[in-house]
Amino acid sequence: MKSKSIKGVTIPEITDRFDAALGDGFKPTLAIVFLSMKQDRKAVCQLLNKHNVAIFGATTAGEFIDGEIGEESIAILLMDLQPDYFKMEFMETGTETTRDIARKIGETGVSSFAKPAFIVASGGISTDGEMIVRGIEDVVGPDIPIFGGMAGDDFNMTGTYVFTNNYDSDDAIVALILDNQKINVQGLATSGWRPFGTIRTVTHSEGNVVYTIDDEPALDLIIRYMGVSKDIDTYKEVIVNIGSEFPMQIQREDSVPILRAPLYANQSDRSLVCAGSVPQGAQIRFSLPPDFNIIEKVVAECNEVKAFQPLADALIMFSCKARHLSLGPMVSEEIDQIKDVWGSPMVGFFSYGEFGKTINGKHEFHNNTCSLVVLKEN
Repeated sequence: MKSKSIKGVTIPEITDRFDAALGDGFKPTLAIVFLSMKQDRKAVCQLLNKHNVAIFGATTAGEFIDGEIGEESIAILLMDLQPDYFKMEFMETGTETTRDIARKIGETGVSSFAKPAFIVASGGISTDGEMIVRGIEDVVGPDIPIFGGMAGDDFNMTGTYVFTNNYDSDDAIVALILDNQKINVQGLATSGWRPFGTIRTVTHSEGNVVYTIDDEPALDLIIRYMGVSKDIDTYKEVIVNIGSEFPMQIQREDSVPILRAPLYANQSDRSLVCAGSVPQGAQIRFSLPPDFNIIEKVVAECNEVKAFQPLADALIMFSCKARHLSLGPMVSEEIDQIKDVWGSPMVGFFSYGEFGKTINGKHEFHNNTCSLVVLKEN
């Protein structure tokens, strides 16, 4: 499989770079498209439709093909993958639950391939990403690769979209289902956030909404405990001040803690809406951002993956926007060093939640995490 990545800030620029990519006889069949809400999604789809290229698309909170991070741009990874090696699925939620829709995607996977692997993206600000993993696992079991991210919206926190060739929605899941017998799908999810403080208990939660922690309204506890502004009521203030700096680590007996970041606060009941489920009764600790050693740790984990997947045809990265805010300029260095491990074409975006697998763990839904997908045709 051959792949090429392109990036631009206007449709004419993307058109020129797409045409240049085809200049040596390259004929892509699949495009991973990550772009700003301010870009014309329909125009990008029309360009790719003309060449019969299948589209896996999501809006972003920043996009990249290398360490040069785009703002309000378009980033595309083109691949000449055999069409019978993959299937694209797009499902709007409608009246069904997220888990029900994800279950249908799992069913499509097992009916299409003996060993499917899933790369997913979801629109919707308040969608519970954990339910996507659970729905797919209901059908395929816990050992099937599931990678991806929650779409972004330039950090406006008003509405995120996923799209494919002829469909576009802020309440849907797009899934690239791969034949894992033909395309080896590997990767990892890593965060580097450090726990601190005492263990606390989530005393009232429903799905991804946390109402009380230690019987205190969740937002009020955050304000008091973290010393952040008492006026922290807007969407953006919550994710900047809490989500990027103090995510919750859900403690687990059988595996490493999993991070949950608040996306926004409800002013009326002082609850926090997180990107993934937080079980009632869960034991949590808050976190501090990673230090300067985080890049060395991430690269070391990438090299562990490279030990059993030494070559890559393409790389896809889903990196949390809160992580970007916390790491600042360091995130560009992280992207470049990860890309250099395999030296393969890459595309990525800053997301509102990530799907992936920790080293020695299973595929789960994460926050404040960098999730990397490594693709190699067998």
